[in-house]
Amino acid sequence: MREWCTARELATAALPGLPDTERGVQLLAQREGWADSLAYVRRRSGRGGGLEYNISLLPPAARIEFERRHRAIAAPEPEPSAPAAAAAALLSDRAKLARDARLAIVAAFEAYSRGQRLGAASRAKIFVDAYNAGTLIIDAWLRDAVPQLSQRSLARWCAARRSGRADCLAIDRAAARKGKGVLDVACNGRVRTYLLALLAHNPHLSAHHLRTLIRSEFGDELVLADGQAVDVPPIRTIQHYVAKLKDEERVALTKLSNPDRYRSTMAPSGIGTYRWISEPNTLWQIDASPVDALCVDGRHTIYACIDIATRRTVLYVSRTPRASAVALLIRKAILAWGVPDTIKTDNGSDFVAEDTKRLFASLGIEMQLSDAYSPQQKGHVERVIRTFQHDCATLLPGFVGHNVADRKRIEDRKGFAQRLGEDTAEAFGVTLTGAQLQDYVDRWAETYEQRQHSALGMSPMLAAASSKRPIRSVDPRALDLLLMPVAGVRTVTKYGIRVDGYHYVINTADPGDRVVVRMDPADAGRVIAFDADSGTYVGDGVCPELAGIDPAKLLQAKREFTAARIADATREARREIKKLTRGPALIDRVLDVAARDKANVIALPKRSEQHETPAIAAALDAMVPKAAPAPSTDVLDMQARLLAEETVVQLRTEETPQQRWKRALDVIGRLTSGDAVTPEEAMWLGGYRAGPEFKGFALTYDFVDPLDAKKPAASWTDAAGMQST
Repeated sequence: MREWCTARELATAALPGLPDTERGVQLLAQREGWADSLAYVRRRSGRGGGLEYNISLLPPAARIEFERRHRAIAAPEPEPSAPAAAAAALLSDRAKLARDARLAIVAAFEAYSRGQRLGAASRAKIFVDAYNAGTLIIDAWLRDAVPQLSQRSLARWCAARRSGRADCLAIDRAAARKGKGVLDVACNGRVRTYLLALLAHNPHLSAHHLRTLIRSEFGDELVLADGQAVDVPPIRTIQHYVAKLKDEERVALTKLSNPDRYRSTMAPSGIGTYRWISEPNTLWQIDASPVDALCVDGRHTIYACIDIATRRTVLYVSRTPRASAVALLIRKAILAWGVPDTIKTDNGSDFVAEDTKRLFASLGIEMQLSDAYSPQQKGHVERVIRTFQHDCATLLPGFVGHNVADRKRIEDRKGFAQRLGEDTAEAFGVTLTGAQLQDYVDRWAETYEQRQHSALGMSPMLAAASSKRPIRSVDPRALDLLLMPVAGVRTVTKYGIRVDGYHYVINTADPGDRVVVRMDPADAGRVIAFDADSGTYVGDGVCPELAGIDPAKLLQAKREFTAARIADATREARREIKKLTRGPALIDRVLDVAARDKANVIALPKRSEQHETPAIAAALDAMVPKAAPAPSTDVLDMQARLLAEETVVQLRTEETPQQRWKRALDVIGRLTSGDAVTPEEAMWLGGYRAGPEFKGFALTYDFVDPLDAKKPAASWTDAAGMQST
């Protein structure tokens, strides 16, 4: 608002109490001494010069009229501090509106009072009367917020503004009453919690039902916070309270009563989680869902695989959800795009089956599982399935709808058609087979890859073509083999391996081998075996009953193959066995090695003491020889006569090994020194030297035989010395 005016402008304004000519205003200024106050008079800038007077010099009536014409009350632009801003953030919108309206009125009054020569009470009365009379220019929202103004209220607002307590002007009478109703505070808030639980459990309960259930749970009277007991509110009050409760707790009620809707529309969700994936085949997502269309052989399931980087999609139709369908989907995607680094899926039984895990491990693909009941963690494949259902399945013959409501209307049509005697397939147009549905799905996927994708800024086909990353391809034959169903791990016996009550013969497997068995879908009589530890290929197994082969001929072929294989494997071993039978005995070889390993250590005699017991003493007494009785004269005469006649031959005493060893050394010594030796002694020495006893003593005493032509005879000296020893 303008606060400085020239004499001509004041005369033109025709304000009450002022002359209507420029000269008259100048003369009034001289009489009143306006020029004496330098703070309210200044030189006019611009061409012509002159003086400008502040409106504070005007008489009260003239100033009020000037204010009414030119001053507008509007919301100020506050500059709150950090704590004040934090406190203001907790205020409701209604409280903020009331605060801003009061601050705007205070700012207008302060501007009006600036330069006035009246007292504070007079200024306040004039301002309040002008505000209530509607002579001030006031915004509509201010008039709605503060319809009437009093001097006392204006004084309180000005004091709060000067003391920095502007937030005290924020008043929300509805918020002050919020949460203090009977149903809010009754029974320490248990009534409110009980109502919330009832609405979440059954949203269709009426207010009459809710009031009855409250009376059943808490009685006919409710206890308030101050201990006062009041009757249960009427049905109309409960209706208003339930409506407010549903609005305030709509998110919590949705989560409790309809988790799917909460997850899809209200649960916090991120955007651009996978923006770091820029190369194809870095991450795939797979999922399955029933097709929203019927076929002549029932409802099929659609399996979807999407490449996150390019948004390319592969779809596979299966009659029932199973692990083999997952394998065929992966085969189709790998042949089209190559092998991925990681595949993310949910915890469905067909995705976490052992066959699926084994397939991923065989192909070197990392498996990532999302958390249970968290489809948002694989939102890309969920969205592409929804796109297929709404874009393709809607146009298919036999469409059954996307939700329960659509399906209910279609079921009503079905019941009406049955009452009319019409065929269900004709009523719904169910004409597709599973193969025809797969053809439509593939054609739709081709068109989907050529569409412009909003997240990519191009079509999935162009996104894949712009990548320079090499594609890791797999031979289709090896891929088909890895996709064969696994019968499990089997242990080979002499009958082969047993699968589903049939025995399969594997020529290259031995009894005791553990093999992983894969069934050939095209031939029931054939299996393929891999080593259970290393995973290498072992061989094919054949079942004679299922393959139509004579079991006797198959067994004969197995025996011949096994015999030939074992003969090749043991050829060198059999040669070594022949060498062992022709050479020295095994005991001789062991003793030779033991003699070489014998340590050159002599054990010293240990201190000993005689151990005696009564039993040992008795045994020694029994072993003492007793004196034989003296022979009679007749016996002595007979012995003498027999000796004289040489009819008694003395028995030969058996030699000990040590005696034979000394005897051999004696004969060898005589032969070495040239003394005479009888033929019987020479013959005995030759046989004894070839025996193990002589060799054993020779090894024990390190004896070198001087009669051995291969050894020097000079060692006899040591042998003779040893003999004497």
